Parts: sequence; C-alpha cells; structure tokens
Amino acid sequence: MSIGTAKLPAGTGIGHVHLKVSDLERAIGFYSGVLGFEVTQRLGSSAAFLSAGGYHHHIGLNTWQSRGGPAPARNMTGLFHTAILLPDRKSLAAVLRRVLEAGIELEGAADHGVSEAIYLRDPDGNGVELYRDRPEADWPRDSKGGLDMGTEALDLKALLAEAE
Repeated sequence: MSIGTAKLPAGTGIGHVHLKVSDLERAIGFYSGVLGFEVTQRLGSSAAFLSAGGYHHHIGLNTWQSRGGPAPARNMTGLFHTAILLPDRKSLAAVLRRVLEAGIELEGAADHGVSEAIYLRDPDGNGVELYRDRPEADWPRDSKGGLDMGTEALDLKALLAEAE
C-alpha cells in the first residue's frame, strides 16, 4: 500500500458507529439510559439503533456474532474509542454528571486545547470519549500557525459546575 496525497473535501464526516455487544439490553442501558441516546429502531432482541436529535442513528448495537461473548483484550487490535461530540460545555457537564451518578469509572479527563474530553469504557469494554470542541478561533497555534494541541488535566469540578 502506498500513501498518496489524496484529500477528502471539507465537510466530510463520520456518520455512525456500529458495535458488537455481548448483552443488548445492558448496552442500551448504557448508551440510552446513561448517555442519553434515543432508541430509534430495534431488530428483535439482536440489534438496536440509537440517535441524538432525531437522526436515524448514530450508534448501532448488535449481538449477531457476539451474544454472551467476552470483551476483547486491551492489547488486541480494534477500536480504541468512539468519540461522541457534544454541542457545548454545559452538555458535556450534564453527561458527565449522569456517568458519575451511574457509578461508571472514568479512565481519564483531558484538556487538549482544541477540546475537553472525558474517557471511559462501555459495559463491553469499548472505549468511549465524550468531548466538546472549543471554537476554532480559540484553538492553540504554534508560531507557524499549525495546531498546538496538548494533554493537560481537565478540571472536573469546574466542568461539573456547568451542569448546575
């Protein structure tokens, strides 16, 4: 495989993620009951589609090949995390509050300069990043105008105060 110089057009995005899960009801409980996605469609007891804001689906969950299966080992190839973009800091704070109230352990929280992010795992061990972007005008830049992202500690107390 050669690496070319092809570029995707501005406005390109990633539309949804579809996850193999061990227990459909448990996964729906997390993605809907804790994070707040709405179930838009179910395929019996084997699959469900969830969305935010009435879209057809942002997340697909299925047990077609994975019902009752173990979580993948952390040192295996595969999905590192699904990143869920929230529209603003207050929304991120509200989801963080629900995550903590559900007793879900955080794996990390970071201020990347361009964004603020919370990291955790879903019930099947899949990584989940909950984040909000800062306005592009506020992104840190180096002396040549390139992005100067980093990883600093995120003040969770200050973030949670936004949910009040």
